[in-house]
Amino acid sequence: MQLRTFLIAGVASFMAALDTLVVTTALPTLREQFSASLESMEWTVNIFTLFYAVFLLTAAALGDRFGRKRVFVLGLVLFTGSSAAAALAGSIGMLVLARAVQGLGTAMIIPLALTLVVSAAPPERRGVAIAGLGGMVGLGIALGPWIGGAVVQFWSWQAVFWINVPVGAVLVPLAALLLAEGGRAERRLDVRGILLMMAGLFGVVFGLIRSVTLGWSHVQVLAPLAAGAVILVLFAWWERVAAAPVLPPHLFRSRGFTLSNVVSTLVQGGMLGAVFLLTQFLQLVLAYEPLDAGVRTLPWTLLPAVVAPLAGIFGERFGVRRLMLASAVLQGAALAWFAVVVAPAVPYSLLWPGMVVAGAGMGLFYAVAARQPLDFVAPAEEGLAAGVNNAMRQIGIVMGVAVLAGVFAAAGGYGAAALFVSGLRASLWAGVAILAVAALAAWLVPAAASRPDPRRESLATAASGGADHPLSP
Repeated sequence: MQLRTFLIAGVASFMAALDTLVVTTALPTLREQFSASLESMEWTVNIFTLFYAVFLLTAAALGDRFGRKRVFVLGLVLFTGSSAAAALAGSIGMLVLARAVQGLGTAMIIPLALTLVVSAAPPERRGVAIAGLGGMVGLGIALGPWIGGAVVQFWSWQAVFWINVPVGAVLVPLAALLLAEGGRAERRLDVRGILLMMAGLFGVVFGLIRSVTLGWSHVQVLAPLAAGAVILVLFAWWERVAAAPVLPPHLFRSRGFTLSNVVSTLVQGGMLGAVFLLTQFLQLVLAYEPLDAGVRTLPWTLLPAVVAPLAGIFGERFGVRRLMLASAVLQGAALAWFAVVVAPAVPYSLLWPGMVVAGAGMGLFYAVAARQPLDFVAPAEEGLAAGVNNAMRQIGIVMGVAVLAGVFAAAGGYGAAALFVSGLRASLWAGVAILAVAALAAWLVPAAASRPDPRRESLATAASGGADHPLSP
């Protein structure tokens, strides 16, 4: 039971993780295919992450309420069907809609895969099972640019999505027949809170993305921003009075917990907003083929897999807070390096040092990002706290892509190489500013009341979906 559960959950997690990044190398091709605007390209990334972030907080509760296997299989069905819909999309609007359903399916697959593996593994093997599943997630994300580049270059952009369909078609019946259902709990769902959070975030993100095309003074920008802000205030009020809040407000009364999540949100936003544009820069300005562009991101995407385990080992010696601070500083330095050297004909030899530094910083970050908030909550709330941290990171990606794309459009744009570089350089400096604030927040995180134990590290990894990665939307 343990091995087959791990294989099914691991392959499903790899497939879902692969799709979080595989689309980035297809963005220039999609833009040409559909004559899509920058705003539309943002939505292909942001809608996936938005749905993933919002429903991530509720997936575990749905599994407890209706059965973990049942929700996991439903996630596989949604992900597989939406992958086929994305491949068949005849317009950018249909593609964005399919990506939204993909995000919803991923929110069900990754956390439920973890709970199924943990439930099936004996206590003495759970740490190994969690690490193995995290490795599958990390491997899928790291290989995303390379696989996506190869598929787009030698086949088509549709194949980026078609490759999920046969895998999903095999996994669905296997999961339905071979996985154990798992226990259920009568947990109440904060439906009103979920809807308020979704509506508020959508309003803010919609306004930010529309600002790229219309400017900040347009009613289609100001109205959704204002409405989203009001709805988020209502959401905060509701969470204070709800019987089972989706985002428990009492967790944020701790300065350490709040600042830890601020760091996570800002780091994700600053780095992923830059990645959204840098992956296009490699193809549109430097004229690399999709596969070549994917290969050239490997120093960035693979290094965290080396650095994160080492950081986990030395975290006790140097302190989690110091590693968080170092990660923000390294990533800010990497973006500053990119901002200085980017040019229409910059050689790759000037880009890879920044990718190495960024990868090292992300490795430090993901070794401790999910663990640090656990130092400031009660042991009984560790799983919930790590889940909140993961959701905040995904929200950070949405906001970061929207903000940095807005800066890009204001200072430059598509067209001539010099125009793209002008916008990219401005957005990179904006990313540096965001990471500088993250470094300040990391420095202000108070010392933990007690040293974390190994059990907390496992719980943090488990609740955050395993080995996370810098380039996962």
